[in-house]
Amino acid sequence: MSDRSLPEVGREIHRLRRGRGLSLRDLARESGLSPNAISRIERGECSPTVSSLRQLATALGVEIGSFFQPAPGDSTVVVREHQRPRTSGKGVLIEGLGSGLPGQRLGPFCMTLLPGAYGADQPISHAGEEFVYCLEGEVDCLVQGDWHRLRSGDSLLFLASQHHLCKNTGLVEAKLLFVIQAPSEEVLSAQQRHLMVPLARGSGPPGSDEDRGPAAPRGKGPEDPGTDPPKGTFRHGS
Repeated sequence: MSDRSLPEVGREIHRLRRGRGLSLRDLARESGLSPNAISRIERGECSPTVSSLRQLATALGVEIGSFFQPAPGDSTVVVREHQRPRTSGKGVLIEGLGSGLPGQRLGPFCMTLLPGAYGADQPISHAGEEFVYCLEGEVDCLVQGDWHRLRSGDSLLFLASQHHLCKNTGLVEAKLLFVIQAPSEEVLSAQQRHLMVPLARGSGPPGSDEDRGPAAPRGKGPEDPGTDPPKGTFRHGS
C-alpha cells in the first residue's frame, strides 16, 4: 500500500505547471488569473472556484478532472476528510472521495446543495451507471424527464446515459453521495460532467456540450421552491 494519500488540487496544478516549464507569471498570462492567486491555490491557501479551474485547465492544456488525479499505479488510495479535492459553484460543493486506481471503474464523490440550488446548469448524461444516496436533507432528482424525490436514507440507481440532474427542494442544506460506474476510460469523463457545477443559477459557461441535455425544467419538480437563488454560500479553503 502506498502511504501517499490523494494530493491536493493545488499540488497537482503546481506539478503540471512546473512540468511544462511555466513560471507563475507565464501561467497567469495564459489563464487570466493573477500570479498571487495561482500561488495561493498551489500552496493550498485557498480552494479554487470551478471558474478558476476551467481557466487553469485550458491554460495547461488538460481536462479539469486531471487536477484530481493522485500518483498513478496506487493499488490503495486513502482520502482523509480534510484532504478531499473540492470545487464549488453557486450553492454547490463537490468533494472527491477517491480516484487513481489502475483501470478504475468507480467514481465516488459527495455533493452538498444549499436550499434552492441545482447540481448542474442543465441535465447531463455520460457513460455507465449512477448511484445516488441522500445522506441529509431532501432533493428532487430528474432522470429522463421524470422527477424522483429523495429524503435522508433514500437512494436512486439509473443508467447514466439518461439525462439527469438534482435540485435541493428543501429548506435546509442537502448532502448526497454519488457513485459512478463506467468503463475505466470513461470514468474521468463522467466525473468531469459533474465537476462542471453551475457558476450561477441559469448562467452557465457560454456554448453547449453535446452530452448536455435540454435546460433544466423550472417550476416542474414536485413542490418546486420557485426561482429564488440558493440561500448562502460555501466557504472553504484557508
